[in-house]
Amino acid sequence: MKNKIKLGLILTVLLLALPGITACTGGSQEEVSQQLVRVERGDITVSVTGSGEIEASREARLAFGSGGKVDEILVKEGDEVRQGDVMARLDLSPLKLAYAQAEVALTQAQLAQKTTEQDARDAEDALELALLNAEISLGTARFNLEQTQDLYTWSDIKTAKANVDDAERYLEDLLDKAGIQLPQDPLGNYPDIIEYIFGDEFTKTPGYELWQREIVHAQSRLNTAEDTLDAMLYGFDTEEVAIKRQQVEAAEMTVAQAQRDLEDLAEDVSIQDLQVISAGQSVELARQSLDDARRQLDEASIIAPFDGVIAQVLAKEGDIAPSPSMAPKTIIYMIAPNLMELVVEVDEIDIPLVSLGQEAVITVDALPDAEFKGAVTAVYPVPSEEGGVVLYDVRLSLEVPDDAGIRVGMSASADILFEERSDVLVVPSRAIGKNDQGQTIVKVMADELIQERVVVVGLDDGLRAEIVSGLQEGETVALEVKR
Repeated sequence: MKNKIKLGLILTVLLLALPGITACTGGSQEEVSQQLVRVERGDITVSVTGSGEIEASREARLAFGSGGKVDEILVKEGDEVRQGDVMARLDLSPLKLAYAQAEVALTQAQLAQKTTEQDARDAEDALELALLNAEISLGTARFNLEQTQDLYTWSDIKTAKANVDDAERYLEDLLDKAGIQLPQDPLGNYPDIIEYIFGDEFTKTPGYELWQREIVHAQSRLNTAEDTLDAMLYGFDTEEVAIKRQQVEAAEMTVAQAQRDLEDLAEDVSIQDLQVISAGQSVELARQSLDDARRQLDEASIIAPFDGVIAQVLAKEGDIAPSPSMAPKTIIYMIAPNLMELVVEVDEIDIPLVSLGQEAVITVDALPDAEFKGAVTAVYPVPSEEGGVVLYDVRLSLEVPDDAGIRVGMSASADILFEERSDVLVVPSRAIGKNDQGQTIVKVMADELIQERVVVVGLDDGLRAEIVSGLQEGETVALEVKR
């Protein structure tokens, strides 16, 4: 363990002349003497030591956000910059042209989108107008037909025709019930119904008189209906009426077709929807292209992200900066000089003593007369191995005063404070031992005799040990010194 102890008071060491004890080992003699040390009070600090290199805790490796020719380099190594300062620019001419082209493309896409949406609305409006015109034409045709038929409206004629149809069905049903099947002549013509039911053949039918009356009544009803319809139809120019009727039918067909067209448009809008969607996608793509052109124009300048110092300039005016998507290249490397860190390697034996927030005293090799304050900010969990020794990295913050002279890459060491005690009893660590019962003891000089005494030990840095109990200030302890 690499530990250090700082004593506030210089311990008084009393060397007493004691008889030497000689021990022989392997034919050689080794002289052992007793050294007496007075128990005094002092400050003891246990720390963990590590060494490493100074790093920048805040740095930036800056590149252009787009490719192009470097037009201006506005800083040099060592320059101080403020956040927001422009440090380098690309040639903006091609980027401005690309931006203008993207603006035109977006305007064209938006116009095409409006046209497509308007066409879709116009198609529906046109079909609705066609239906309206067809309904107007139908109304006009019906009016003209009714005017041509003079006293009778088209509805009256339809009603008269329906009456004829009803009378015919009634007569046919009556003949079926009477079981009458009119005979046809060789030419397929039927005889007159009235003449037939009063003929000799029909009068042989049982109950023929009742059937005669019913059939005569039905035939009379049919005749009346037919006469009424004929009066309506043939009381005027039948040719003109036929033309007007055809016009009405044609107008009805036109209305029906216009309604179907409008229904088809409402049900089958996939093509128009696709056209509208496609136009919207074109606008979105054009907008993205414009945003990309704007971004490239904005990123054609390198701007300082914080107050700092230029550490390196890795390009010159006239160089071609590659696109960052292909081969990112750092153009300017800057750091914040007052924000630095020290990464030290700590032995695996000492790493359990290190924790976040512990204070540290840092010494830079190039500045041996200066000490700097720091604190543990990170303890890396994965170790490295060098020559069979397992080491862990520990990161320390470093407070760097102005004009301190510290540079990135300098070698430094740190004493990480584990624990500190002030005004406590201390003895050399070599004075601490164990008795046969495993108790911690020291040898105390009392009444000119050396006696073992059980003690409780606190902090021990390997050189000095804190005595919590068992000794008094001013007492003398003995430790062996081999020569």
